[in-house]
Amino acid sequence: MALIIDTTRCQGHGRCALINPDLFEVDDDGFGVVLDPAPAGDARADADRAIGNCPEQAILWAGE
Repeated sequence: MALIIDTTRCQGHGRCALINPDLFEVDDDGFGVVLDPAPAGDARADADRAIGNCPEQAILWAGE
């Protein structure tokens, strides 16, 4: 499984980057970007938290 952001859904709220700036960043256009598609440990927990906090449901585990 890989952590991805569906670019057709992302509206650039930036909550993901606030949850873990080492895992997500906001690009020059204001949209979220995954920095580590295979996080482990606390970063994986943050990924799951970002998934639950994305208002557009744009963050997901590919393959689920």
